Amino acid sequence: MEQGLQRIDRPKVIVIGAGIGGLTVGALLAHRGYSVLSFDQAIVPGGCASTFKRREFTFDVGATQVAGLEPGGIHQRIFSELEIDLPAATPCDPACAVFLPGETEPINVWRDPARWQAERQRQFPGSEPFWQLLSTLFQASWRFQSRDPVLPPRNLWDLGQLIQAIRPDTLITLPFTLMTVADALKLYCLNHNLRLKTFLDLQLKLYSQVDTEATALLYAATALGVSQVPQGLYHLEGSMQVLSDRLVAALERDGGKLLMRHRVESIETHQGKAVAVQVRDQKTGQVWREAADYLVANVTVQNLTQLLNWPQTEKPSSTASQAAPWNLPQKLYQRRIDQLPTPSGAFVIYLGVDQGAIPEDCPPHLQFFYDYSGPIGENNSLFVSVSHPGDGRAPAGQATITASSFTDPAPWWHCPDYEALKQQYTETALNRLNSYFQVDSTTLRHCEAATPRTFARFTARDQGVVGGIGQRVPTFGPFGFANRTPVDNLWLVGDCTHPGEGTAGVSYSALTVVRQIEAIQ
Repeated sequence: MEQGLQRIDRPKVIVIGAGIGGLTVGALLAHRGYSVLSFDQAIVPGGCASTFKRREFTFDVGATQVAGLEPGGIHQRIFSELEIDLPAATPCDPACAVFLPGETEPINVWRDPARWQAERQRQFPGSEPFWQLLSTLFQASWRFQSRDPVLPPRNLWDLGQLIQAIRPDTLITLPFTLMTVADALKLYCLNHNLRLKTFLDLQLKLYSQVDTEATALLYAATALGVSQVPQGLYHLEGSMQVLSDRLVAALERDGGKLLMRHRVESIETHQGKAVAVQVRDQKTGQVWREAADYLVANVTVQNLTQLLNWPQTEKPSSTASQAAPWNLPQKLYQRRIDQLPTPSGAFVIYLGVDQGAIPEDCPPHLQFFYDYSGPIGENNSLFVSVSHPGDGRAPAGQATITASSFTDPAPWWHCPDYEALKQQYTETALNRLNSYFQVDSTTLRHCEAATPRTFARFTARDQGVVGGIGQRVPTFGPFGFANRTPVDNLWLVGDCTHPGEGTAGVSYSALTVVRQIEAIQ
């Protein structure tokens, strides 16, 4: 469609939230001729893929790597339609270097498939049949996903898109649909291989939020296979912010509008349809009602039902008597949300250092696990991203280090001394990092930390959780949360929906929403 082409009727769409999913929905709809108005309560767009500056350093808030930039990848497809250039990026090779307890040699997840195969055969002798199964499932699942299926389907149009995406080669995945990674390890008698299971636990926790015991096998096959060519993970030049900045530029070029520092406080429904939102200007305090034909919420499922003012099904709300009546699908939807396992939060430490603190030939992404007897998270494991010289994140001779660890969000909200807990986690993380980096008074130029309370403040995510819904068998793909909600004309986009996770996943989610809205016209 030509740039700026206008629809005659110009349906109006309100987008709640300017994470990558919300920005992608807004930019695509504006380009296709819709009237788009987006709101976000933060200072800068991008959500968990945004950045912030401290002195001369630029830090990526959460997401630090991108998939889908290759030809045919989701970002390449979307940017091509929007007629904007992809951001400059360098491939991550290795995609990650993983250090297990007591080991000084990492497990390198190489970008070249042959090199990665040789690495895993050396690191995990006898495991190749397991990896070949993952490869077979990945290839079938990737071809299936490239046909843009709608999962899970919620009406006949969705079902038609799903059926059109199915081919004979898709059927190979069916026997594995209800299996976890742990089931596959048992199938190949690898369930007692501690090093292999720990490596998989660490990698899967990053992508699926859960470990081998819980992660759906089909989801894991994709998450673990996307690092190699012809796909791959990329490190953006400048910062992660360039991704959202280009989407904002496309949105505004095609007539869309984005209002930052504007918080949507509630969604108004009428006869089962979403019709308007109540918005607060956080600078002036002004509150007003904004109506639209369609609403898209780039929020968590927990935040969505709070905006709808639905009562919880298991914990009666003090505002339940004031909530609008809800139908059975809505009640079942809320009950499902109430019964979800508690999502993870994150503790993140952001460091500005002299380049001398970084070992030579340091990979851009590393993962450390320190004690087999401890959990994955709570500073016993760290995922670390390191800037490249000249990539725009630090001045010459200096670098940034971002280290994150999963954490239970509850203690951060109920601890007697929040600052003391934050300092304890900071000191532990610094001590852990010093086993590989040289982070001390001679090299450290900036240090600050973020907790679930920080993420709640700046992203408005309920309890400051990160990473979406764990990709367990009952919550992934065909069994996950759909983009369509039980409220007509209201869509959910982002890391709570299939396929979720990362900027590539939420962009697939956004494209699905755009196609579903287009199908109405």
